[in-house]
Amino acid sequence: MRIAQDSKSWIYFFIFLSIIFLVLSLVLIQFNILFIMLLIFSFIFFLIFLFLLLFFRDPNRKIGSGVLACADGKIRSITNLKDEIIGDCICISTFMNLHNVHVNRSPFDGIVDNIKHISGIHLPAFKKESEKNERVITIINTSIGNLKIVQIAGTFARRIVPYISKGDKIKKGDRIGIIRFGSRVDLYLPKNKINKLNIKIGDIVLAGEDSIAEVNG
Repeated sequence: MRIAQDSKSWIYFFIFLSIIFLVLSLVLIQFNILFIMLLIFSFIFFLIFLFLLLFFRDPNRKIGSGVLACADGKIRSITNLKDEIIGDCICISTFMNLHNVHVNRSPFDGIVDNIKHISGIHLPAFKKESEKNERVITIINTSIGNLKIVQIAGTFARRIVPYISKGDKIKKGDRIGIIRFGSRVDLYLPKNKINKLNIKIGDIVLAGEDSIAEVNG
């Protein structure tokens, strides 16, 4: 199983703790209460290890056509609005639960024009007030104009880790970063370049695989 970049240390830490407590429990097996307590802690750390192994999985994907989903999860909103960078655009919000793969991917070929980290609070990512949450804004210059990806931290997501830098040339479906422990990704598409949306509110999508829109031409 492929593990997400910059995440292996978390997994190694908890399996190490599990083994240490297991060894200690066996060493102190003659002390019944202490043995049981150490064994319980070893089991708890092992469960955390299994959870992190599942959470930080990063499967390979069959790259789809058109504009791709940036994140695994449920489409929560599709909004027409005017953005200061993109102009008239369609904003597609995808909410990731704990069971989703949390590695985000590029929706289209292009060059990273800018990446900006904005500090903030950590409200649930599905709330309107989450506009004040910590976020990373990525602008990608593509053949259909600028696309904007906003990775938003949630209640438990305390760190957004970009895998790309300004000036990088990226392909559709490339991994662009990870948000840890539940969050949201907003994708802003130039409205005049979108021919058709392939998704609706409530749909479940896979990053880098599912086509969410078709472009003009």
